[in-house]
Parts: sequence; C-alpha cells; structure tokens
Amino acid sequence: QVQLVESGGGLAQPGGSLRLSCAASGSIFSPNAMGWYRQAPGKQRELVAAISSGGYVNYADSVKGRFTISRDNANNSMYLQMNSLKPEDTAVYYCCFGRVLHPTPVYGAYMYWGQGTQVTVSS
Repeated sequence: QVQLVESGGGLAQPGGSLRLSCAASGSIFSPNAMGWYRQAPGKQRELVAAISSGGYVNYADSVKGRFTISRDNANNSMYLQMNSLKPEDTAVYYCCFGRVLHPTPVYGAYMYWGQGTQVTVSS
C-alpha cells in the first residue's frame, strides 16, 4: 500500500505561481512513477505531468514551458511548480503513484491516489 498526501493548492491570480507537494509513504519500491492529474468540473481527469524514479518526465502539451515536475526519492516526495498560471488551470489536482518503469500517461497505470488539492486561478 502507498499513501499519498497533497498540499500547496490555493488561489492564484492569472500569471501567478503555485507549488504543489505530494508526500508518499508505505511500500515505495523502485522502479516507479509518480504523477499529477487534474480534473476540472464537468471534465475528465487528465494527466498534467509524470516523473519516473529514474528522473524521466512527461508533460501535457498544455503545461509545457509553464509547469515543472520534480521529485526527491530520498524523501519520497514529489513537487509541481506551476508558473504563468491561467484560469483554465483551475481544477482539483491529484497526486498518483504507479509501479511502472516510465512516466506513462495511461491513467490505469497509477494504482494509488491522493485526495486532491484545489487550485483556483482567478483575478
């Protein structure tokens, strides 16, 4: 079992920044991948970014150049630095973990999920 706890969501103005954190605990074995998905009201959950334990990354086209995913394997933590935020980034952001080698965008690859943290971008 893996437990995931997100933090760092909140309200930001357009063009602003937020940093999300995800703390993992439990049976954290490598190789693995962790990721951030988001879900806006009335929309499907979508991949934002993912990162493998080896450091390979995968980003959604909509966030490339604005968001940066990183992880600290020693502390079982993952981060999402979000810059140049847009109103369309408003969503609940979920941390996830999967026992896979690559930072796959396949939703079903991630077996464990956090409770989610709300990100709202509005002036």
